[in-house]
Amino acid sequence: MAYSAISSPPPLRFPSPFHNQPPKPKPHSLLFCSFGNQKNPKSKTSCIFSPNKNIPMFSRQPLLCAPKLRFNVQYSAEEGAEPLATDATIQEVFSWSSVILPFFFPALGGLLFGYDIGATSGAALSLQSPELSGISWFNLSAVQLGLVVSGSLYGALLGSILVYPISDFLGRRRELITAALLYVFGGLLTSYAPGLNVLLLGRLVYGLGIGLAMHGAPLYIAETCPSQIRGTLISLKELFIVLGILVGFLVGSIQINAVGGWRYMYGFGVPIALLMGLGMWSLPPSPRWLLLRAAQGKGSFQEYKEKAISALSKLRGRPPGDKVSEKQIEESLVSLKSAYKEDEPEGSFLEVFQGPSLKAFVIGGGLVLFQQITGQPSVLYYAGPILQSAGFSAAADATRVSVVIGLFKLAMTWIAVVKVDDLGRRPLLIGGVSGIALSLFLLSAYYKFLGGFPLVAVAALLLYVGCYQISFGPISWLMVSEIFPLRTRGRGISLAVLTNFGSNAIVTFAFSPLKEFLGAENLFLLFGAIALLSLVFVVVIVPETKGLSLEEIESKILK
Repeated sequence: MAYSAISSPPPLRFPSPFHNQPPKPKPHSLLFCSFGNQKNPKSKTSCIFSPNKNIPMFSRQPLLCAPKLRFNVQYSAEEGAEPLATDATIQEVFSWSSVILPFFFPALGGLLFGYDIGATSGAALSLQSPELSGISWFNLSAVQLGLVVSGSLYGALLGSILVYPISDFLGRRRELITAALLYVFGGLLTSYAPGLNVLLLGRLVYGLGIGLAMHGAPLYIAETCPSQIRGTLISLKELFIVLGILVGFLVGSIQINAVGGWRYMYGFGVPIALLMGLGMWSLPPSPRWLLLRAAQGKGSFQEYKEKAISALSKLRGRPPGDKVSEKQIEESLVSLKSAYKEDEPEGSFLEVFQGPSLKAFVIGGGLVLFQQITGQPSVLYYAGPILQSAGFSAAADATRVSVVIGLFKLAMTWIAVVKVDDLGRRPLLIGGVSGIALSLFLLSAYYKFLGGFPLVAVAALLLYVGCYQISFGPISWLMVSEIFPLRTRGRGISLAVLTNFGSNAIVTFAFSPLKEFLGAENLFLLFGAIALLSLVFVVVIVPETKGLSLEEIESKILK
């Protein structure tokens, strides 16, 4: 009895898939190997790949950039034979030292985003102090203070819009270098502002950096890291955002009593932005972006291919132009050939709203939308009053309370980082969103009829923060960075970032009137109902992407 293993091994060499070639007939031919030990099919044997004409052919799936071979072993046609299936996976070999810097420098963009959130809470107090502001225009109106606090949010919204048509032109590396420059100029303008108008301009410029960084960082990390640790690294970027918030709280608590302390709070991010910019300058472009430009016909195909091999070799710490990197680039080209052979090389402006890209946007955009409209900005607004009511802090210690919340957020995010590539995305989302819904109903009950039990509110608050940080916090951005097809990934993520900041702005501005109209108890009840709806969305719509390469996600989930 003979056994045949159906597989799609990586080809050693093939002509450029984007040169003018006649289309190959479907179905594609596959390669087979025969196992020599016929009596014991489970025994370890060597095999030679050769075409097998007696077994029907199946369409080949796109190959991976991170090599992963799967062998589905079947009996050849013999009566009474039962199918035998095995799954042998070969993952990419890499060293952690080679992936640290390609992760660290983009992640600094997230840290600077979080730092702005944390520092602004202290800077808003410093700016309005007659004794400590160090300025003559400290008497800000509510509108002026609101513009200062939310100025970076408006900039991030504008940056998300601007990057939509130019993301593929800029590329992930240049986009992050541009973001670092905007962080530097925005931070300098803000910290040295002689008047309110310059201060507001600095906040807007800094926000533009946030919009580009939150778009480019997950893109660069997802496209350059090995697939088996992609979830860990992108979740770790969320940890950097939380770490930035915590650093902002700490700097604010240190400088809160200094004259002109708000200048130091905003200026502290400038050297970090310089480090980010210099670091990104030293890194190569994303190999996948280089191949995308080749597929779009933006230059010499061979030149882009050689640059992609060189970039991948540098990212993995290998010698320039090594054979392993060359083979991985060849495999990616096979996938691109499959994705582009029947379409125009460059997608249309509205392609993100069509076919597989629309499905990806529903998944990614839905996650970042529910991330905000389940009350994430609003619940933390109540953190101080809830902890104070439980006797944990006096009103004068508001900054210390913020540090405690920041530390807890950091600890819970670390759990997501450690478990996301082990448990998967869906289990963390389902468990975390369920906890969010429960915590919101508990908060509603506290404000409605459990006011005499402040520990219930404290437990609900910590449950909300913890569950958010193991689910919507890191997983939403992870899914956004990996779910879009390569040809629309830049535009798709820019729309997801726009959805995130836009919904954040809506929730922030709607919070006060909703609180006045509904009351705190009914507002939390509303957020709880939305959380249940988001749980249904996760269960029904959101797929599991653990362990899949970006090419596998595109071929298996979106099509």
